Amino acid sequence: MPLTEPHDDRLPQEGPVDTVRDAGGAGPDEGGLPAAVEPGPEAAGVEPGRNEAAEEVVAEGPADDGPTLEGSAPEGSADDGSTPEPEPVLPEPVRQRIVALTAAVLPGLPADEVPVPLRRVAKFAPNRRARLGAPAIAAQLTGDPLFRQRITARVLADTGDLGAAVLEGTAPAAADPVEVAALAYLARPRGWRELIEASGAAVRAEADSAVVAELVREAEQRATRAEHDRAVARVEAEKLRDELARVREELGQLREESRQLGRSLRETQARERKANELLATERGRAARAAADADAELRRVRARLAEAEAAAGVARASAKEARSVDDARLWLLLETIGQAAVGLRRELALDPVDKLPADFVADAFADQTAAPAAGAATRARDTDDPARLDQLLALPRAHLVVDGYNVTKRGFGEMSLEQQRKRLITGLGGIAAQTGDEVTVVFDGAERMHGLPPSPRGVRVLFSRKGETADELIRRLVRAEPPGRPVVVVSSDREVADGVRRHGAYPLGADSLLRRLARS
Repeated sequence: MPLTEPHDDRLPQEGPVDTVRDAGGAGPDEGGLPAAVEPGPEAAGVEPGRNEAAEEVVAEGPADDGPTLEGSAPEGSADDGSTPEPEPVLPEPVRQRIVALTAAVLPGLPADEVPVPLRRVAKFAPNRRARLGAPAIAAQLTGDPLFRQRITARVLADTGDLGAAVLEGTAPAAADPVEVAALAYLARPRGWRELIEASGAAVRAEADSAVVAELVREAEQRATRAEHDRAVARVEAEKLRDELARVREELGQLREESRQLGRSLRETQARERKANELLATERGRAARAAADADAELRRVRARLAEAEAAAGVARASAKEARSVDDARLWLLLETIGQAAVGLRRELALDPVDKLPADFVADAFADQTAAPAAGAATRARDTDDPARLDQLLALPRAHLVVDGYNVTKRGFGEMSLEQQRKRLITGLGGIAAQTGDEVTVVFDGAERMHGLPPSPRGVRVLFSRKGETADELIRRLVRAEPPGRPVVVVSSDREVADGVRRHGAYPLGADSLLRRLARS
């Protein structure tokens, strides 16, 4: 393609340079190009001196059409007087190389040899000169042969042997076709159009080769991907075949299980029908049994009413008989009481301030009490809970209780403090009801602090250090006079045997617990 559109040979005063933009996107200042320091020949990559051969070539050309290179004819100088041929169509790489070569040597020209439109371009930085000033450079190379010849002289001076070969109209086989075409366009020796066409053909051939190579590479990549996809597809197919075989096997198993479940379901339904029939039969039997039970219940209720009526008659008879017995017993006790009053008066016995158990509680020392004669005659071997009320009904009876033995048997889930409090409170009720002397004994090295006050008629004792509650109970029994009823409540066999030898009445802890529960 041509460097620029064809135009006349007049040099433009203001060219496209006025519209060039800076690389950073800034426009010209106040209608002009950005100010820049004019670079010297060193900045453009050109030696400060000029090539003498190139200068001579430039000086020998005609003055009207501009200087021509040695060995070449200027454009439009044919002897037959024909019109100049049009600019050849340049490949894009050739056009860019021509602009780059011109931009590289442009700062090396004297200021008066630089066209006016390119003077500001010559001040650009090297990396922006070819990019931003390309339109103006192309226009000047096309329309100003003198400027082109000056540029050619400097470019050929830098290219050396390659430039000399191009001037002779030949191109080295190893030379870059783009470089050869650019130099041929600038120098324009004989056959330069053929060199440009050959360069264009080589560039197009390289482009076509690159396209073909790219197509071949893409085809190879597609073939590789296709082969990979084919291998993956084969693997996936194998997996799918294996999965299909497994699914078929599972399907066969599921069908077999379905058949078995169908048989089981039919058997279950048959058993359900039989169960429903049996259930209906059992419901009939249950209904008949319920009717029989209702009839029997009515008969039992009738018998119960008769028994209650008979029990009422028996209670009335027993009450009458008990009234007679109570009258006889009252007469007997009255007689005994009168006899005891007479005997007390006869013996002149005064009321005492302390009881035998008080002496044991106060002393807390070893006391030797000789067993009185006839003590064994007072022992009773009975575990009947009903005997407790009978024994407590005796005159001046003394109830001695093994405290922890009773509480741990009756309400051992409580704390010791709660056990003692509950037992002492219950014994206070018994003492208030019967008027008897009540003593409760607990194991303990010393008296517990924080105890509630004892109820009236209840004595609370704790064994001293080195002594157990069992020993203290035996001491209390030995201290009582012969003939006084002493009742000891303990489920400990040793305690029961010990107090029985001294004439006391041992009873189990259950008898007292039932008595407390009844109260």
